Parts: sequence; structure tokens; C-alpha cells
Amino acid sequence: MTKGLITAAKSGILTIAILAATVSARSSAGALSGSLWDHVPPSEHVRSNPLADRPDTIPAGAILYRDHCQSCHKPDALGDGHKRPPLRSEHIRAVSDGDLEWFLRQGNLRHGMPSWSGLPEAQRWQIVSYLRSLQ
Repeated sequence: MTKGLITAAKSGILTIAILAATVSARSSAGALSGSLWDHVPPSEHVRSNPLADRPDTIPAGAILYRDHCQSCHKPDALGDGHKRPPLRSEHIRAVSDGDLEWFLRQGNLRHGMPSWSGLPEAQRWQIVSYLRSLQ
């Protein structure tokens, strides 16, 4: 019985350590703490952009940005600094590609960000590529 309790305790400690490391890594990276970014599931956070190495991805993402994002975040992606945040920022550099794609899919209507879940997944990844090119 004692051996089983020790094993369970070790497992619980390991889980807590992994969660703490994930939170610590996100906080030290400067991610937008206290916001929707804090709710990105770990499985989404670790996703990488499957289109990152394709040469046509950034120009396609630029067109999508112009059509879907530019009206709020401005042509230079600097936003208005308040309700419409800049997309050229330390915060955007700090989050993962998976975080960005998840955020595009979820949106944040409370803060005026629509969900782009209606766009095909490949187009959301193209926008992520374009945003990365701006950094």
C-alpha cells in the first residue's frame, strides 16, 4: 500500500512540475498573461505551422491579412495600440505558431476579435506565416 502511495505521489509531483514549467515558459516569454492566450490548450500550443517552409505561404497570408485583418490591425499591423493590438510586437513573437492559429480560430468577441474558424485551416496557417514574416 505504501509503495502505491509513493508512486501516485511521484506521478502527481511530475504532473505539477510539467504544468509549472509550461506556465513558467509562457510567462517568461512575455505572452499576454491574464487573457485568452492563457487558455490555449497545451496540445494546440505545441503545434507547428505545416506550411512554414512553403515559399507561397507568406504572399498568400499577406492577401488574407489584407482581406480579413487589415481593417482593424492597420496595413502596417501596428493596430491602434489599445482595442486593436499591434501584431508586430514582443507578445506575438513570444507565442507559438499553434497559439496564433488557435487564437485565429477561437477569436475573442469580447474584445472585438472575430473567430476565423470559417476560414480553411490552411488559410489560417498562411496568416500565421505572414504575421511571423512581419516580426
